[in-house]
Amino acid sequence: MADFLDELKTLRAEPDFAAATDPFALFARWFEQAKRAEPEYPEAMCLATVDEDGMPDARMVLLKDFDERGFVFYTNLESAKGRQILTSGKAALNFWWRNLHRQVRVRGLTERVSDEEADTYFATRPRGSQIGAWASKQSREMESPHALERNVMKEAARFHVGRVPRPPYWTGVRVVPLAIEFWHERPFRLHERIRFERQDISSPWRKKRLYP
Repeated sequence: MADFLDELKTLRAEPDFAAATDPFALFARWFEQAKRAEPEYPEAMCLATVDEDGMPDARMVLLKDFDERGFVFYTNLESAKGRQILTSGKAALNFWWRNLHRQVRVRGLTERVSDEEADTYFATRPRGSQIGAWASKQSREMESPHALERNVMKEAARFHVGRVPRPPYWTGVRVVPLAIEFWHERPFRLHERIRFERQDISSPWRKKRLYP
């Protein structure tokens, strides 16, 4: 029993985990550590939404920005996830950093980023990805095996010179959190869990520990 307890003490999460009072600051620290520890895509996150029938849906997307307002990714609003987000106004995110034995869960409301933010980010994308945003009818059935390639060639010809403008249906979505949970693996499945919650976006955060 003594060895068991000693191992738990040795492998407890770092002090800033237990002492943290600002979930965004804690996420920033963990994310910086994840970028050093994860070989690929530390910004990958599972985005969960629900459709108009209440059926849950999930897929992997990439975090493109975050601050005290929330977590931003970009999408075609005419896609399945875009339509679901516009209908429900809610979403959840899950980050899983295998090499750090950590995950972060986010639940909250959704909002579109400003046109200025979306334009600025779109301008940083490779030109091929910009053209692809015009060519892909995301989530809709393809008319033929080569329909996408034909659309790409058509849009490439249309934008053969000059900058490629951002499609009006392509923009950023910000998940504004009402709950952020930090999970740190420990032996024997006695994991550490801390959740920050607030009643609404103007309310202060309330922190609590959870049983694993």
